Amino acid sequence: MAFALLTSVPPVFGLYTSFFPVLIYTLLGTGRHLSTGTFAVLSLMTGSAVERLVPEPPEGNLSGIEREQLDAQRVGAAAAMAFGSGALMLGMFALQLGVLATFLSEPVVKALTSGAALHVLVSQLPSLLGLPLPRQIGCFALFKTLAAVLTALPRSSPAELTVSALSLALLVPVKELNVRFRDRLPTPIPGEIVMVLLASVLCFTSSLDTRYNIQIVGLLPGGFPQPLLPNLAELPRILADSLPMALVTFAVSASLASIYADKYSYTIDSNQELFAHGVSNLISSLFSCFPNSATLATTSLLVDAGGNTQLAGLFSCMVVLSVLLWLGPFFYYLPKAVLACINISSMRQMFFQMRELPQLWRISRVDFAVWMVTWVAVVTLSVDLGLAVGVVFSMMTVVCRTQRVQGLALGLAEGTELYRPLRESHKLLQVPGLCILSYPTPLYFGTRGQFRRILEWHLGLGEGGKEAPKTDGPPDAAGQPMPRCWDPPSPGSV
Repeated sequence: MAFALLTSVPPVFGLYTSFFPVLIYTLLGTGRHLSTGTFAVLSLMTGSAVERLVPEPPEGNLSGIEREQLDAQRVGAAAAMAFGSGALMLGMFALQLGVLATFLSEPVVKALTSGAALHVLVSQLPSLLGLPLPRQIGCFALFKTLAAVLTALPRSSPAELTVSALSLALLVPVKELNVRFRDRLPTPIPGEIVMVLLASVLCFTSSLDTRYNIQIVGLLPGGFPQPLLPNLAELPRILADSLPMALVTFAVSASLASIYADKYSYTIDSNQELFAHGVSNLISSLFSCFPNSATLATTSLLVDAGGNTQLAGLFSCMVVLSVLLWLGPFFYYLPKAVLACINISSMRQMFFQMRELPQLWRISRVDFAVWMVTWVAVVTLSVDLGLAVGVVFSMMTVVCRTQRVQGLALGLAEGTELYRPLRESHKLLQVPGLCILSYPTPLYFGTRGQFRRILEWHLGLGEGGKEAPKTDGPPDAAGQPMPRCWDPPSPGSV
């Protein structure tokens, strides 16, 4: 329900999106530890697109019927985007493009989710402060939202601010306790459930919604929506938004599935993951669900709770089913500010990914640069444009790495059959008239000129194949001249 607010649709549609996609992925997915459903990054992207396609009327103060019509249009737009992203992923599956997962580096994915977490935090500030501000969309939306919040700060609601402060005061310490004592706790402390129950009871007994005009969730319709094909006429308009959503879904899901597959020694099929998430989004869109994918926070929670197979998804489906069928009325008086606080507290893991930056700097300066460029692009531009910038920059670093390779001359280690770089020892043997060269990068049109120059330098040849004077080679990483093959041709030979 909290992520439904990010998507700009009524909270009950978050429950639908936490049921149908989970059920479908349980049957089709290959990630044993993956938890699917609502994901903050996708919800934020979908909400921005929904606000652009179905904007709030400028006059505001909508009547009940007008509000229902606006919500219905937004739900239709969100479902159409889920349909479009699912269809695109099925098209990628048909073309066997699961191999694209190898081009989505870990720095790009982590910087994307960390930057998107900051977007989520800023987008929830109006709800925390009780400010009815329209959502900012497009490039620099984060800074526009901050400016709007600071301008409207004197009009904030003290009651909603108090509810938000008390909610965060409970949720944040509980999150820390769950992380710090995860090995000692049989199951994580359900801080969100406790907070929801306390806030609902407090709002009901104190009539906060009528006395202080606090926004509440309201009535959650029981049961399931009727299956409805999304308006296909909207597909051309939402195709540009569906493509980055499909890529983000695949990038996050494939990366997360690979991390846990490596940790627990099993394999995943990236093409089958494309098929599973494509079918999940396509079918769930018929039940008014918005785009969904694997989720970082709930996957970690699932693993901590002991889930080891896809069947764990069936148990979460049963919980959501009970809410849809019987427990929905208990959430009537739940303040929306509490949902915003749950959104923010669930971003903890994404924010703390920045702790890895010092280690990344020591391991690889190039990967550190990829992380920073992607993060800055996501924060300053938008999530989808930031992903595009990160992927392009990551590909550029791959090309640059092939241009900075050093060809190493090899020699035979005496008494063995091992060939080692000549720079490692002066006792390595060279066969007269034979140059053994290691060139650790693929040969293609972009490296052919560099390879020829390195080869000519090691053979002591200049332009036109003429013998070049013997000079020290370029310095290696330690600043020492690089040894090279050198066997001057005999007189009269070429």
